[in-house]
Formats: sequence, C-alpha cells, structure tokens
Amino acid sequence: MQETAAATGRDRLNRAKVLRAAVGLADEGGFEALTMRGLAARLGVVPMALYKHVADKRELLDGMVDLVFAEVEVPVGVGWRTALRARASSMREALLRHPWAVGRMETGTPGPANLHHHNEVMRCLRRDAGFPFRLAVHAYNLMDAYVYGFALQEKTLAGDIPAEAARRRDAVAARQPSGVEDYPYLAEVVTELAKTGFAFADEFEFGLDLILDGLGGMADDGGRPR
Repeated sequence: MQETAAATGRDRLNRAKVLRAAVGLADEGGFEALTMRGLAARLGVVPMALYKHVADKRELLDGMVDLVFAEVEVPVGVGWRTALRARASSMREALLRHPWAVGRMETGTPGPANLHHHNEVMRCLRRDAGFPFRLAVHAYNLMDAYVYGFALQEKTLAGDIPAEAARRRDAVAARQPSGVEDYPYLAEVVTELAKTGFAFADEFEFGLDLILDGLGGMADDGGRPR
C-alpha cells in the first residue's frame, strides 16, 4: 500500500526543513503573511505536523532569525576594522535578502548561530581591536544601530531617490507655486542629484568609514571620546 504524499512529507520533516521553508515564504510575502497553515501546505503536511518541530509562531521566528545570523560573516585574522566592515556589509546583504528580518534580529530567544555571531563580534572588539569592555559595548551597539537603521531606511525608501525628490518638488509646486522658492537647499538637492546620480547604497560605506575612524580614535585615546 502506497503512502500518501502528506504521510511521506511528514516522515521526511525535520526542524531544519520547517525553518528553511518558513524563511522562503517570508522572503516572498513578509513575516506577517506567513501562517502555520500556509507553511504546512508548502511542506505538504498537515499543520499539526509542524508543532513537533516548533511550538508556535514565536519559536518559528526565533529559528528563522537564527538562519539569517548564520549567513552573516565575521572574518578572523584580517584586522578589526576589516572584520567589522565585512560583518556590517554581510549583515546588510542578509537583510536585503530577508527584509522581513529587519527589526527582528535582536528579539526573541537567541539560537546557536545568533549566540556564536554575538560572541565573535565581541571577540573581535575585545581581543583583536583591544577595546576596553565599555568601549567594546558602545562600539557593538553603535554598529548595530547603524546597520539595522540603514537596513530599515533602505527597506522603506523609494528605489529612485532623485526621481522621488523631483516628484515631491512638483507636488509642492502644484499646491503652492511660490512655495518651491522657500526651500532653496532642497531645490539644490533635486537639481544636483539629477545631474550626478545617486545610489543610497553608496552612503553605507561612507557611514562605516566615519564610525570606524571614530572608534579607532577613541581606542587610541584609551576609550575616551575626543
């Protein structure tokens, strides 16, 4: 007697497959659109089969976040600036692949990849950079605030920023034709960006340079702000 597709799928099911399928669905439609019923359908099982591997949607999210952390690189043996730059870029790229994870990376119960990642970043700051403990904590929080904040802004900004700026200018002019003259510096932004082009992603490296230079200066001064 042949097994049904659902029974076969249930036999093959494990936590890793459940989490990978959940990440795929969230990548497609966002975490809010992810349901246990939809996940079960994707896997070819009944919804109750999922609860052998995850207790609820909260635990499912924790496991999904852990998979994202597993994608983020923290290089070893390359110097602390290079390592932190690579880690920041790798985190941003992971969040671009998984936009549902923006704002959720530091919530819930951490899994093994999450814990390993945080430990490696602190190792880099304490051992490789030689930062005093408090400066290492400040540096970690600053880097996370920058990377996560940039990812959130990147997620919500219009794709063509010069075109969006021009659209807003035209909308203001349509409502109050003399109003555009009241904002000469904003008009300059629209005009100059249209000439030179603009990629918001390029701003990421500029900000990283400022942060890493600032942290390096504080380390040279014994952890004190200049």
